Amino acid sequence: QVQLVGSGGGLVQAGGSLRLSCAASGRYTMGWFRQAPGKEREFVAAISRSTGTTSYTDSVKGRFTISRDNTKNTVYLQMNSLKPEDTAVYYCAARETGLPVTNMFQYRYWGQGTQVTVSS
Repeated sequence: QVQLVGSGGGLVQAGGSLRLSCAASGRYTMGWFRQAPGKEREFVAAISRSTGTTSYTDSVKGRFTISRDNTKNTVYLQMNSLKPEDTAVYYCAARETGLPVTNMFQYRYWGQGTQVTVSS
């Protein structure tokens, strides 16, 4: 059974920073997605299982960084220069192989979500 445990959300002022963590029960290609109230879940960033290849949605490029520590099977999302429009529930997701794709339907396993709120 694959388990993903996300943490690190909270309330921060615009321009601030947060770091999300997702601890997995093994090594997977990992992604972060977010869902704001009344909106569809959207891709944020992903990192491949072995090479560390990354991908980002355009709106977070230059502000967010995804990384991983394979000794801990943990993936991080460092979020800097946060904006109110980044407010959402953030979910980590995993797929057993392959590239850091943006399509959420290609991720089989999901964490429980962590709330990020950015005040203006």
